[in-house]
Order: sequence, then structure tokens, then C-alpha cells
Amino acid sequence: MDALTPNPALYNVPFRTTEFGGMPYRNLGRTGLRVSNIGLGTWKVGFPETGDGSRVGEAAAFAIFDRALELGVTFWDTANRYNLGSGNSERVIGRWFKANAAHRRDIVLATKLFGGMDGTTPNHSGLSRLNIVASVEASLERLQTDWIDVLYFHGFDPDTPPEESLTAVEDLVRDGRVRYFAVSNFTREQLELYRAASASLSVRCRIAAVQNQFDVLDGEQAERPGVLDYCAANGIAFVPWSPLARGLLTDRYLDASAVGPGDRRYDEGDPQIDGRTADKLNRLAALSREWGVPINQLVMAYMLTLPGMGPLIPSSSTVAQLESNAAAGKIALEPERLARIREALAETPQ
Repeated sequence: MDALTPNPALYNVPFRTTEFGGMPYRNLGRTGLRVSNIGLGTWKVGFPETGDGSRVGEAAAFAIFDRALELGVTFWDTANRYNLGSGNSERVIGRWFKANAAHRRDIVLATKLFGGMDGTTPNHSGLSRLNIVASVEASLERLQTDWIDVLYFHGFDPDTPPEESLTAVEDLVRDGRVRYFAVSNFTREQLELYRAASASLSVRCRIAAVQNQFDVLDGEQAERPGVLDYCAANGIAFVPWSPLARGLLTDRYLDASAVGPGDRRYDEGDPQIDGRTADKLNRLAALSREWGVPINQLVMAYMLTLPGMGPLIPSSSTVAQLESNAAAGKIALEPERLARIREALAETPQ
């Protein structure tokens, strides 16, 4: 079909919409960018046969990506260093983009830079202008795309002036290689430092989102407290990584004896579930059974109601996991149920 022939699939396009594929969308912070309530983390995606540490190969990933698009799960998160610094998560996504070029515009793609990548000299890591620009160029090549929708700094660099890093982002946004800017694994103090540094620059380098660890069992990391509140107060989207606590917040782990070799938590040596955590899981499981809602959907639907919370990016190893996670984005919890979830998560339940 040439450019002069209308595509019948695009007839009757709504003038404006707040959902796609049945999935509700929300703004990424104070930007106009709309992202799916439930996104897709791709840190498991790569080429397992190469020994890169990934768990989802290309064929399985393509099936997940195809279904994600159908379900409206269009906010995809990756990083250049995922899977032992191999770049393979980006490569698999790039191969999907090449095979599905017409859908590149449908996907809001986020990737990250900071850690050592594409070389071993001191200039192959950090947030210098040199490394930021070179890392973006390398990611674009692996991703087989012309732009990155959301570019994260994967960590804070104490050795580079924030103004240098931010002006590099400003230039990348100006020339179209990056659309929005975000940070990951930052403290409140580091966010405030970047906010002050960006005040004299353009809106191109204002922080749209912060990706830090958060789950309902433990909240934020002890070394980075108060970031969710900071995001709520300053119009920044908090994007939690590992929202399901590395799979713990699923029905799978209610029976610890059923977990053994081949399970990710077992293979990767995650700590045993302590009594405090087990109590919370059991209380959540009781609500799950009462309401007929899987634990993963219950906790993510709850998280989406928290002030400052942006999209959630659980990873999925199978299409079935993706479908279950996606369902959480459509659940509206009544005040009574929200109160009961809060009670279940309290350190000393009533």
C-alpha cells in the first residue's frame, strides 16, 4: 500500500483516547506523554544460549511483544547493560522493531545508560557528554530505531557536573534522538541537585520519571527513602522496578516447598522468606481468595493508586504471565478494598 492509498485499518480513528487495547493510560509525570498503566520490563530478555544470563530467548520474547501490543502494554523498559552488559535485551527488541516497523510508533521505549558498556576504558561509563552521546548511538544501533522515547540515567555520577550531563541530554532531545529524560536509582538529594541544575536550562532536560526499587512488602530501598513522596510533590512519575518483589508477590511463592531448581528466585539465590514477609503474603493471599483476584493483580492495582506512582513495569517470562500482569492495569479498587489492602500490609495489622 503506497503513501497515497488510505489504510482501511486506520479508518474511524478516535479524535482522542485515554486507552489502547483496553488498557488505561496515564501521563508520565507532568509531560504530555501517555503510557500504559502496565508496561513490560525486559531485563530477562536476551539470548540464553550465549550464556548472557537471560531467561527469555528471541522466539519467546517475540510472542510476548506481539501479545503486549494487542493488550495495550506499550511502555517497554530495557537498559544497555541488561544481561551481563551484553546489550542483548536491546538487540532482541531491535529485531522485533525491524520485523514490525509499522508498530514502532505504537511503542514507548525506555532504555538506560551509565554503567560500563561497549568498551572498558574509564570513558565507557559515567555521565560525561562523551559517554552519554556514544551510549545513545550504540543503543540506537542495537535497537534498530532512530529515537529513544525515554532515556534514563541508570545511576548518579558524582564525578560529572550535572550541567554537563543535562546539556548533553538537551542536545539529544533537540536533534530528535531522545524524546524524554528520566533517572534511575537516585536519592531525593540527587534529584534536588539535578532540579536545581536544570532550572537554567530548557524543559528538554527536566526529569519526567524516576525508576527506583519499590514493592508493597518493603516499600522503597532504605538507602533511597522518600523518593515516592518527592515525585508526588514535584509532578514526576515514580516507575518502580521489581514491583512484584522479584516474583515474590505472585501465587507461586505461597508454598515455599514447591520452589526448587529452575525457579528464578531459587537459582539466583534470593533470601528465604522471613516471618514478617510471610505474614504479609498470607494476609494478601486471604484477600486474593476472597475477591478472586490473583496476588500480582491485587498489589499492582493497589500500587497504581499511590500518589506519584507512574506506570508499572513487571517482567514476563511467558505470554500467560504478561496477560495476568496486564489485567491489573484495568482494575479499579473501591475505597473499602484499598483500606483492607493497607491493613494487610501494615506492620501491625488491626
